[in-house]
Amino acid sequence: MSEVHKDVTAPVDEKLPLKTLLAFGLQHVLVMAASPIASVFLMATALDFPPELTINLLSATFIICGIGTLLQSIGWRGFGARLPFIMLPGGAPIVLFILIAQQTDVATASGAVILTALFYFLVLPVFKKFLRFFPAVVVGTMLLLVAINLVKISGFLIVGKPGTEGFAAPLSLLLAFATIGFTVLFARVLSGMLGQLAILLGLLGGTLVAVLFGAFHVEHLSLFPLFSLPSLLPFGMPKFDLLASLPLMIFCIISMVEATGQTIAIGEVVDKKLDPENDVAKTIRGDAAVSLLGGLFGTSLIITSGENIGVVRATGIRSRYVTLVSGLMLILFALLAPLARVIHGVPEAVVGGTGLVVFAIVGTMGIDMLRRVDLRQHANMYVVSVALAVGLFPILVPGVYSQFPSGLASLLGNGVAMGAITAALMNALFHYLGKGPAPVAAAEDHSRLQSR
Repeated sequence: MSEVHKDVTAPVDEKLPLKTLLAFGLQHVLVMAASPIASVFLMATALDFPPELTINLLSATFIICGIGTLLQSIGWRGFGARLPFIMLPGGAPIVLFILIAQQTDVATASGAVILTALFYFLVLPVFKKFLRFFPAVVVGTMLLLVAINLVKISGFLIVGKPGTEGFAAPLSLLLAFATIGFTVLFARVLSGMLGQLAILLGLLGGTLVAVLFGAFHVEHLSLFPLFSLPSLLPFGMPKFDLLASLPLMIFCIISMVEATGQTIAIGEVVDKKLDPENDVAKTIRGDAAVSLLGGLFGTSLIITSGENIGVVRATGIRSRYVTLVSGLMLILFALLAPLARVIHGVPEAVVGGTGLVVFAIVGTMGIDMLRRVDLRQHANMYVVSVALAVGLFPILVPGVYSQFPSGLASLLGNGVAMGAITAALMNALFHYLGKGPAPVAAAEDHSRLQSR
């Protein structure tokens, strides 16, 4: 009796119709576009860059993000885990870049990015040995902290910083809640592909309200210049100073911890069975390679973003070819300057409203992962409780470690990283040392979660 073997394509490898790829690829880009724009303008404002250099860096950032997204989506010779990731400038690396530039100069800051990218490769073989300390109880806690931190950032995007002009303006709140309302409405009444595009349609609905109230940033709109090309080494030859680079190198370890949780989380969302040790390493190598390229073009570290995990979860579209198209769009937006300016015109409150929904979805993923852990067990209860306490402290009380040395303050002030590290250490303390319950390795734990 002969058996007929039928190839079944995994959801993450599914090649969708072009119109689907374009629509969902655009959704990822519009939700994430605020990050590269904000990072460049923060850098330009803090370091007093001229307009020509700012446009040049904006183009470079979009292109590097696009190349990184392509690399993570396609995977090449161990660089990129073939998962639907978007790569973006990290908020902390931008701040550290600015601090290094202010304390020394921008050439030294660029050199620090390059040294840190190389440092990734140096410490990765050692870091891989510790991945078994990141089971579901650790990753779930980390996702919850990621969501809370990102929701807070989105909130500031909506209302601004306390004490600044226009803080908590009613119009900004209206735009944010209108965006959320449109997103919920479209998710409820639409079905099929349109229902899956509720996030994009909600963002467009919020933008339309902004246009009606005159809040769309029309001052950013202009047809010329049509094209924008980045420059190699825009700050001249990099200067390499190990001491000045230490804050970014410390963050590199934090980034690797975050990449671990993001890779395991997105693997579960797209239903792909992962080998954490190998697949996490591929993600981190992609981060390192793209950050190295970014350093050559004047950006700070470009890293894998956890934000788009919420978009994938919300839409149910798991194909990595969607983010591949997003990568191509990011490059297109970088080269065609008017398109980037149109995106820049969308009010921050609209983007923030979309972010509140998307990032809260990341939190539900953390809750879903934690509910599969027996939190009535004495050990697991303490692992999650102490990790949340340590992680939430700097998130909810900004500047709590501001009196510490800058490098240490940067590490302790990263609530997501400190929460994840604390969870991993507590998990090791209760499950690996003494007479605690039998340990569950991250790889085995992840496989068990996927089988449910």
